[in-house]
Formats: sequence, C-alpha cells, structure tokens
Amino acid sequence: MKKAKPKYLNVRNYLKQQIQQGTYNPGDFILSENELCRQFSITRTTVRKALDELIKEGFIERIHGKGSRVKERRHTLGLLNVKGFSEAVGEGVNTKFLQLPFQTFWSDEIILPVSEEDKNEGCIYFERLRFVGNTPVMLEKNWFPDTAVPGFPQKEFIDGSFFKTLSQRYLIEIVGSTQEIRSEFAGEKHARLFGIENTSPLLHISIKFLSSNPKLTIYSELYCDTSVYPVGNSYYL
Repeated sequence: MKKAKPKYLNVRNYLKQQIQQGTYNPGDFILSENELCRQFSITRTTVRKALDELIKEGFIERIHGKGSRVKERRHTLGLLNVKGFSEAVGEGVNTKFLQLPFQTFWSDEIILPVSEEDKNEGCIYFERLRFVGNTPVMLEKNWFPDTAVPGFPQKEFIDGSFFKTLSQRYLIEIVGSTQEIRSEFAGEKHARLFGIENTSPLLHISIKFLSSNPKLTIYSELYCDTSVYPVGNSYYL
C-alpha cells in the first residue's frame, strides 16, 4: 500500500502552486494560519511546518503581527551577469530571439559535461540576444532535455522570461548552478551581433542550471560584451 503523503506537504504544495501560478503576487499575504487549519482540517503545528518549508524555499516571509507575505523571489545563483540587466527588466531590457525553441541534438558547443542520461534524450534549443536599451550585451544559448518539459514550447514566454515560464507554467524552480568563466576574442558572428571589431574581448560564461525537477538540467552558454556595461554578481529570476 502506498504511504500517504504527510499533511504539511499538501499545504505546502497547494500554497506553492498558488504563488507560482500568480494567484498570490509578491507583497500579498496568504491565508492565515487559522484559515489554513479550517480549510485543510489540520492542526496549527502542521500548518506552521508547511509555512516553515515555504520560508526555507524563499517563497514567503513572516511579518510579525500580520501573517505570512509572499516574497519577491530573487535568488542569487552565483552567476556573473550584466550589471543592472535584471533590475531593468520591463524598463530598459529587450530580447530578440535568434532561434525560437525547437527540438534538435546536443551540441559540442556546450562546455560543462552533459550527463549520460541527458545525452540519451533529444534536446530543445533556443538562442536569444539580450539588449540594454539598443545596446546588445549578451548572446544566450540554451539546451535542455526535450522529455523534461512535455509540450514545450506551447506558448510565448511569460513576460519574456524563461525561468518565470518554467515556474508559473510548469511549476519548476531553478535551485542551483555550476559555472565556468573564460575570456575569448570575438569571432565574426559575435562581432557582427554585438557591433564590435573582430578579436574584441568577450566574456564567455558556461552554466549548468539545476532545477526542482530532477529530469531538467539546463545547459547555457553566455557571451557578454562588457565594453559598455560591466558585470555584477547578482542574478534575478
């Protein structure tokens, strides 16, 4: 007989899904402990255990005397990125797809080792050029197993964000990353995209993103022109 899931996990999963799907937005207060006790017919101790889990995962914070409030989920992943890039989303950042997501094969361009399990699957690839204002600052290439997110892509990205789409549409969160950083000279393609001279310096960042879905690992190669915008050490989802 299959063992029943602990009651606190039912509450955690319910609230987590509500937050991921946008029923609760950053700054909103979720149901009170008393309301959750009544809705799920559980004890206050069970409710608090569920809320503690959401606090650990960075979804909510307790406000003394008021309740539990949804946090602005900004997780630092140790990724060096263009300074001000994420903070300016919706204000000064633009994105141009150079290749819409499509099913293909794994590429030798991926620097960090692709797992044998992933190699046995097909992959989805997409490529984007990111701008601050009219200035191209980052070429972004992404690969991930095509079986990890069934039906991807079905619609446009939510607010132009890949990670936000994974969170709200597929309930998948990015939980960590491994990265390598190197400097390179721009080849002909990169020089043309960034509007710079051949052999101009570029920052090349290779990243392997881990997610809350054990079947989904995202392999990214980022090429950054830092001649106008420096890099910082914060990455906002």
